[in-house]
Amino acid sequence: MLEYRYDTQLLIEGENLDEDDIDAYFKENFKGDSLLAVGDEDLIKIHYHTNEPWKVLEYCATLGEIYDIVVEDMDRQARGLKG
Repeated sequence: MLEYRYDTQLLIEGENLDEDDIDAYFKENFKGDSLLAVGDEDLIKIHYHTNEPWKVLEYCATLGEIYDIVVEDMDRQARGLKG
């Protein structure tokens, strides 16, 4: 059994985005692991394992336009099912 079930990935397009601020917000407000928040002030790629992907999406939408959203169920994948 995985501690964090959902692999959540997306892009954020906005203005004055700061990957360090985003990283800090995730660490202070969300339970999860394997965080990647990389990019520049106009585009950030997010990758995060969590049990509450909707909270990640809600927060990221406050930063700019979100797209290329993928939420995969890693537990299902581990059992050989479509994630």
